[in-house]
Amino acid sequence: MADRKHGVQPPPTEKTIMSTDWDSLEISGESHQRVLFQDVDMTELVNHGSSFEECTFRNVRFNVSVHEDARFVNCTFTRCSFFDATFKGCKLTGSMFDGCTYGLLKVEGGDWSYVGLPGADLRGSAFHGTRLREADLTGVRLGGAELRRADLSGAWLHHADLTKCDLRGSDLSTLDPHTVTLTNAIIDPFQATVVATALGLDVRE
Repeated sequence: MADRKHGVQPPPTEKTIMSTDWDSLEISGESHQRVLFQDVDMTELVNHGSSFEECTFRNVRFNVSVHEDARFVNCTFTRCSFFDATFKGCKLTGSMFDGCTYGLLKVEGGDWSYVGLPGADLRGSAFHGTRLREADLTGVRLGGAELRRADLSGAWLHHADLTKCDLRGSDLSTLDPHTVTLTNAIIDPFQATVVATALGLDVRE
């Protein structure tokens, strides 16, 4: 199991929801705290503004689900699937992902600061305008993904594979080009100066 940053332990759960079918359900404004969701099918779930705080999700299927203005704060996701799932304006601060699958995951806006995604295979996913401050993206695979206008300040990107990743508009101020793969990554002119400077080059007019 992947470790949280600085060895922080996941919060304990106090209630369990097991093997429940939430397929195609529409929920709004619900509140769940310290709940374990085990083997729950949330395929095509539509979630408007519901809150999940310090919850644990194990083997939960989020495939083709849509979450708008929802909160998943300090949650733990283990062996969950997010195929074609969409998160719009959601807050996932401090949440941890371990052994999950993400094909075609779409994230628009929202705050994913301090999220743990070490080793995640996010190839083909899209993050637009998302706050990822101090997120653990160690060894993440973002080949062919879109990471546009993202706040990556303080993010851990050691050994990240950014091959052909569209990074335009994102904050690369703490990116160490010596420790990531940037082959054919797409960047804008300002970012090119930032990367060149990080490589020790003297950029002049």
